[in-house]
This record gives sequence, C-alpha cells and structure tokens, in this order.
Amino acid sequence: MNDCVILLHGLARSKRSMKKIERHLDKLNYQVFNIGYPSTRFRIEKLSENTITLALNSCRQYSANKIHFVTHSMGGILIRYFLNHHKIPELGRIVMLSPPNKGSEIVNQLGRLWLFKAINGPAGNQLGTDPDSLPSNLDPIESEIGIITGNKTLNPLLARIIPGESDGKVSINSAKLEGMKDFLVVPHSHSFIMQSSLVCERISCFLQHGYFKE
Repeated sequence: MNDCVILLHGLARSKRSMKKIERHLDKLNYQVFNIGYPSTRFRIEKLSENTITLALNSCRQYSANKIHFVTHSMGGILIRYFLNHHKIPELGRIVMLSPPNKGSEIVNQLGRLWLFKAINGPAGNQLGTDPDSLPSNLDPIESEIGIITGNKTLNPLLARIIPGESDGKVSINSAKLEGMKDFLVVPHSHSFIMQSSLVCERISCFLQHGYFKE
C-alpha cells in the first residue's frame, strides 16, 4: 500500500492530540503526516492554505497513490475550505471527527467575550452558526466523507447552549454534512473523541472500505 494520511487537529489543540490515531494508522502501514499548525493565530483561510499545502507536499515526496485526511473539529473546516478552492488529484477518503460543519452555537453566545478570543484566536469566531459564518458559506465537496461525532459532554454548562444532543461543543446535527457517505455517533466528548480505540478502528475501516461498520 502506498497511501498517505494527513491528520489535522482541532482549534487550540496540537498534533499531540492526534497521536493515538497516528500510531494506529502507522501500524496499518499508512504513511502518516500528523501536522501541527498555529490554530489560534490566524484565520481559517490562511491556516487552510498554508497547512494543507505543506502536508500535500510531504505526501507527494513519497509518490502517494492516494492521500486521505483524518480531521478533528476545526480541522474538518480546513479541508473543506481547501477543497472549495483547490483540486487534489490523489484525494482519497476523508474522516471527520466532531466537525462543526454547520458551526457551533457556543461561538454565537460566547464569541464576543475577551476570554473566548484570547483562547481561540481569530479562527474561533469564524465557527458560528449564523449565515455569515465560514462553515455556512462552504460548498459541498466531492469526496467519500465519513463523520464520527459524540453524544457525551464534559461541560454541562456549555452543552446547555447547544440545542439537541451534542458532544459538549458541537451538536450531532451540526456535525452532519450534505453528501456524506457514512455517519456514526459514539459515547465520547468533543475533546477526547480522538483518544478512543473504537474510533481509531472505525477510522481505519472507513479509509479501507468507505464505511464504518465491519
């Protein structure tokens, strides 16, 4: 197999948060690039262009036949933005973990607060649910996409802001994306969904077969 997988962590996280997925896919002989990027310093447009261009160049040094993506949270918005503006000829499958594909109501409620801005930077305020938010203005993408999201929360106060079931930061409905090929809800929270062994197994199943179930 000569497939490459690019891992994109979420907002205010680092590539360490994707380490368990990296180890899992490495054991399956994927060429894995776990890319760190300054998620709280720039807007999504710049983060997407710079980070994904660098990651693609790394994969292409290995002459990858297919280039897959596994993203957490805002990482899913980065690849959606990139694919709205660029073609990836080698594009394989995409697995998104807890993506705010329709934004998050938490940004609507707390985005103006100084502490929110200090923690999340300019990209954080782009992830609301209003019609002007960046997720609301992205077109569907042509790829096989599988989405895994959670229904547990570590912060009940934040969860009260979100209508319906959620992982504490993104509602189950908001994680869904038009044209997705498979969708899975697991009993995990937004912040730690990528640490689940079950999730790692479902990721590799989708990359190999295009669906989450064995």
